[in-house]
Amino acid sequence: MSGKYKPPFPRIAQLKTAELFAQHLEKEKIEMGFDAELISGGESPFAKAHTLRSGQKIGNAMCILPMEGWDGTEDGRPSDLTKRRWKNFALSGAKLLWGCEAVAVRPEGRANPNQLMLNEQTFQDFVELFQLLQNTHEEQFGDTSDLLIGLQLTHSGRFCKPNDKKKMEPKILYPHPVLNKKFGLADDYPLMSDEEIDGIIADYVKAAVLAQKAGYHFVDIKHCHGYLGHEFLSAYDREGKYGGSFENRTRFLRDIVTGIRAAAPGLEVGVRMSIFDWVPFQKGPEETGIAAQEAPYRYAFGGDENGIKANMQESFLFLQELEKLEIELFCTTAGSPYYNPHIQRPALFPPSDGYRPPEDPLHGVARQIQATAEIKAAFPNLYVIGSAYSYLQEWLPNVGQHVLNAGKADSIGFGRMVLSYPDMPADIVSGNGLKRAKICRTFSDCTTAPRNGMISGCYPLDPLYKAMPEYEQLKAIKGE
Repeated sequence: MSGKYKPPFPRIAQLKTAELFAQHLEKEKIEMGFDAELISGGESPFAKAHTLRSGQKIGNAMCILPMEGWDGTEDGRPSDLTKRRWKNFALSGAKLLWGCEAVAVRPEGRANPNQLMLNEQTFQDFVELFQLLQNTHEEQFGDTSDLLIGLQLTHSGRFCKPNDKKKMEPKILYPHPVLNKKFGLADDYPLMSDEEIDGIIADYVKAAVLAQKAGYHFVDIKHCHGYLGHEFLSAYDREGKYGGSFENRTRFLRDIVTGIRAAAPGLEVGVRMSIFDWVPFQKGPEETGIAAQEAPYRYAFGGDENGIKANMQESFLFLQELEKLEIELFCTTAGSPYYNPHIQRPALFPPSDGYRPPEDPLHGVARQIQATAEIKAAFPNLYVIGSAYSYLQEWLPNVGQHVLNAGKADSIGFGRMVLSYPDMPADIVSGNGLKRAKICRTFSDCTTAPRNGMISGCYPLDPLYKAMPEYEQLKAIKGE
C-alpha cells in the first residue's frame, strides 16, 4: 500500500528543522509542545530515575512497550527470533521493560498459535528469558539494580486465534453490534460464562506466581486494545457479576489482583489500559477511515456518546480502583489495532487490513499525550508511562523531553520504533544524535505481516527481516 499511496500529509522526515515542525503543528492546529534543544547526559529528563514505594528503582524515564513477534513455538516457548527481540530490548538503554510482549495465561486465550504462554511446562523458558535480559543489560550498562522487568499477562478474548493464524475463535463477553458483524459473528454467538471467567482469573494468578518465581519484578494485567480485560470495561449489556454496573465491569481486575496479592506477595502489579476508545472505523471513500456506526455509540470505554471523542470520566473511576488496590505502575494507550488503529498507533501508512488515516497522524500523537497528561495531573501517585510516540520519528526526543519536563508523564514508552532502532533510548541520553537511517517511518509492515499469517518485525529497516522471503510477500501484498 505504501508504494502507491500518496499521503495528503507531509512526512515527518520532511520537517527537518524545529521551525518547520512548529509551523506544521500551527498550521494543523495541533497542540503539542516540544523542546527545540535537547539536554544530554545525567541532566536529561530522560535520565531521571524513580524509586517505587516498594523501594525498587527504575534507572531512567524510558520504557520499552510490549510488542509481539508472532514467532514463539506452538507450545508457547520463545524462538531464536523471540530471544533476539528481547535481547535488543535489554540493549536499548531503557530501564523499564513493560512485559516485552503479551504472554497468554491459557491456550485458547492466545492471539495467535505462536503467542508465548506461561505455565508449568514453559516455566524454565521464562527463567532463561529473564536471565537473558539481566545478563545482556549488565554486560552493556554494568548495572541491573535499577532495571525493572515485567511480564504482560493476557487473554485475547474477542481476538483469539489459538489454532490458526487466519481463523478467529472468539471468546466474547457480550454481542457487540459493530464488531460481531465486522468479524462474522452471529448475534447469538455464545458468550463466556461467569464460571469460565472465574477459571481465567485463576489462570492469571497461577501465571503471576510463576512469573515471580522466574524473577520478574511485576506483571501487567492487560486492559487494552479490545482484548478480554478491555472488553470487560465496556460490558454494559452483560448480565451477571461481570457486567452492567461499574463495580461488576471492574471485578475481573480486582479479583485477579486480590488473588495475586495472596499467592505472590511482594510481586508488583501494573496495568496497561486503553484510556479512551472510539467507535470502530472502516474504509470509506478513497480508502480513508470513517466511523463504522453513526452516533449514538455506547461501547467506547473512555469515549463520549458519539464515539469520536474522549470522555474519561469512567477511566478516572478505574484509576481510583487502581489506587485502592495500591497499584503504582500504569501505562497508557488508546483504542484498538483491530478496529480504530489511527487513534491507537498513529501512522502515515496503514496495514493491509486497515484504512488510510482520516487525520494527520500527529493529531493522534497529541491526543494521547494530552489524555495522559490529564491522568498524571489527577493521579500524581501513579507512575505513568505514555505511548503513541513512534510517529514523531526524529522529533520523538524533543517532544518526549517536553512531556517529561512539564510533568505530563513519568516515562516515555518506546514501541515499534525500537524494532528498527533498538538502541534509540541509549542514543537519546548520550547526546550523540539519532541514526536517521534506522528510524521507523510507520510503513506498518510489522502489522501487515501478522495480519497475513507471517511473523512480525521491521522488514524495511532490520537487515535480518529484510533478507527474509516474507519481505517479498509483503511487497506483493502492498502492490510494490
